[in-house]
Amino acid sequence: MIDWTHWHNEPYLVGGLILLGWLYALATGPFRSRLAPPGTAYPRGHAFRFYLGLVFFYLAVGSPLDQAGERFLLSAHMIQHQLIIYPAAICFLTGLPEWLVTHATGHRSLRLPFHLFTHPAICALAYSGIIAVWHHPALYDWALRSKPIHIAEHGMFFLVALLYWWPLLSPSREFPRAKPALQMLYIVGVTILMTPLFAYLAFSSEVLYPTYEYAPRLFENFSAAQDQLLGAAIMKLGGMFVSFLTLIWIFYTWYQSTERKSPGLGLASANAK
Repeated sequence: MIDWTHWHNEPYLVGGLILLGWLYALATGPFRSRLAPPGTAYPRGHAFRFYLGLVFFYLAVGSPLDQAGERFLLSAHMIQHQLIIYPAAICFLTGLPEWLVTHATGHRSLRLPFHLFTHPAICALAYSGIIAVWHHPALYDWALRSKPIHIAEHGMFFLVALLYWWPLLSPSREFPRAKPALQMLYIVGVTILMTPLFAYLAFSSEVLYPTYEYAPRLFENFSAAQDQLLGAAIMKLGGMFVSFLTLIWIFYTWYQSTERKSPGLGLASANAK
């Protein structure tokens, strides 16, 4: 059975997160005078979000939740994915100061790849496509049986999560956030693209993943089929909840921006658009 007190402390995981944190500390600390415009203060808010993102990532893949998701419960695995895709990716991306990102996005040789991969259509297709492919029973169960493949799966989830959030939260001046109206269409579009995967998991007449079908049940009277349905609900409802909050945030900031430009006419202008 699962050991709820076990936390992963493998060197590649803990060492990798410490390395990222150390490089960020160097870039925003001792090397800030070389990388940032003169007089740039230490980005306290960015740093808080960046390190919080690392904490969320570790909670997803290093806590006892990982063992539960890897051996026993699809629903636990889905919670891992939600932590990686939402709080970890959001905090990581918004933790990068613009002047730090510019050293990559402003590089002439990288402009074409960035222009291609940060386009909203590409971000939406890459995110929904990668997530869907990894949920194919053969690949998903392979990841559960093989640690390196499982690491690759979660790494790809994190990368496409950064792509997903780029049109909404881009820290780059060269490749900025999409316009508010396009952001709202983008959120709705991704929600639609992810719906077939939810339907596939939720309405399947059989348990799709053998690992969970034959795993010991952690909770009495909670079958593998019920676990699969719960996992699908966590994926869909979690995504819809975040999408709904994001839509509210986009509309509110759009309205505020319009109101500053045309006081008293902000709501009418937003509605007209």
